Amino acid sequence: MSDAVSDRFQVRQAHADDREAVVAFTTDTWPERGSDYLPRVFDEWVATDGPTQRTFVLETGETVAGICQAVLLSEREAWAQGMRVAPNYRGEGVSPKLTDAVFDWARAQGATVCRNMVFSWNAAGLGQSRAVGFDPCAEFRWAEPVPDADAAGPDDLRVVEDPDVAWTAWQRAPGREQLAGLALASDESWALAELTRGRLRDVAAAERVLAVVGGDGVRGMTFRVRDDERETEDGDRERFAEYGVGVWTDTDAARALFAAVARDAAALGVDRTRILIPETARHVSDAAYTRAGFNDEPDFVLEADLTAA
Repeated sequence: MSDAVSDRFQVRQAHADDREAVVAFTTDTWPERGSDYLPRVFDEWVATDGPTQRTFVLETGETVAGICQAVLLSEREAWAQGMRVAPNYRGEGVSPKLTDAVFDWARAQGATVCRNMVFSWNAAGLGQSRAVGFDPCAEFRWAEPVPDADAAGPDDLRVVEDPDVAWTAWQRAPGREQLAGLALASDESWALAELTRGRLRDVAAAERVLAVVGGDGVRGMTFRVRDDERETEDGDRERFAEYGVGVWTDTDAARALFAAVARDAAALGVDRTRILIPETARHVSDAAYTRAGFNDEPDFVLEADLTAA
């Protein structure tokens, strides 16, 4: 990075009075894809910054030209999200300054890895992530079974609420390797963290863990991380249940797992569900075969090794 660029742009912690500038360059980030979420969350981000979260902005001296947030998901895992640079300042080599600030902060908190997520259609975001030090990590898609209190799976399979059984399923399941051992984080939406046995036990106490078992042993698992409300593109409100990961060994197990999710979601009274599944031919085609439904495009997770120089 040139000295001129370094002197012109400075990174600092975001303030509440940065809102107008941030909203101005994030409102139409992807006009063909719908509105950006940054204007909706900026106030909360700034208000909740603390020991495990820091929101950074890139300042030109006259205005704010970029934003990114870092979140500590565990003792060693950091998550970077909301990286945006104002159109007038793109291509000037300034995004590495924001990324360096995120990496430095995460290292200071003890993190050894930092990850982010980029939509597969976002070529600019993927290129930017690779350019500033993120490497390919995992690929996933959302399955979306419809809530249904009467959903039924195969008669010879049963569903148990045991985190240790679910852990066994996760350890053995096809797709775990493709996800690099990651699943949705419990305390941060749109973030992935390593799934551990301890996390599953915590989720079982706070939400719900489901494992599919047959006569030949455990054959699938999922866990609910949250049910929440969000605004639709039409401005309406909807409730949805979100499940941290879904893996299984065969189509019958997939059918049993999706049916269990459909019943669980119906009991919650939510409008929609989504389950993170590995982006593999097996898992996506199984979701299609069992008519679980899924979104149109996968998402990518990238990671940076913070122990490197």
